Amino acid sequence: MPIPLPLVDDEPQERRDAARNRDALLVAADALIGEHGVDAVTMDAVAARAGVGKGTVFRRFESREGLMAAVLDRSETAFQGSILSGPPPVGPGAPPMERLLAFGHARIRLNRVHGALIVAAGRAAARSYAAVSFTAMHMRYLLRELGVQGDIAFLATALLAPLEVPILEQQVEIEGVSIEGLTTSWDDLVRRVVSG
Repeated sequence: MPIPLPLVDDEPQERRDAARNRDALLVAADALIGEHGVDAVTMDAVAARAGVGKGTVFRRFESREGLMAAVLDRSETAFQGSILSGPPPVGPGAPPMERLLAFGHARIRLNRVHGALIVAAGRAAARSYAAVSFTAMHMRYLLRELGVQGDIAFLATALLAPLEVPILEQQVEIEGVSIEGLTTSWDDLVRRVVSG
């Protein structure tokens, strides 16, 4: 007697369900972070918010660190999407200077959240080479669009450095600089490099 083959839709349906659960868990984690901060996010709270059992959260992410790393990755992917196809001024359609300034403002806000996520993700938090390369490539593109002369790769790195998590934490947590102060200083630095 022949063994019946599984229906073609059986396996993809399981994958769709798994993807839907993963998405629901990440949306729940994002919402909790937005409402209460990273430290308040627990596996129990995420499961309850997503309407699934705690075991589902552990099966998908293995640990709180794994969940926070997935939230970090999702956030970085969304940020890259906003640069490629989001509304101006971060996305296409605005003049290059406006885009460059908006990029810095958005990166400062995002990396303040990312700093807490990186700590919560622990060993799972290493930023991918692709994410770092993307921001450097975008910065170089905007500097070229602005007609900046000199070593574009170095200038891009110099402009990105103050936007990185450790520098932002030093400025905000230790030196007491406000986010508004950081964005003002970023604007000044950009204008000096561009007019250079």
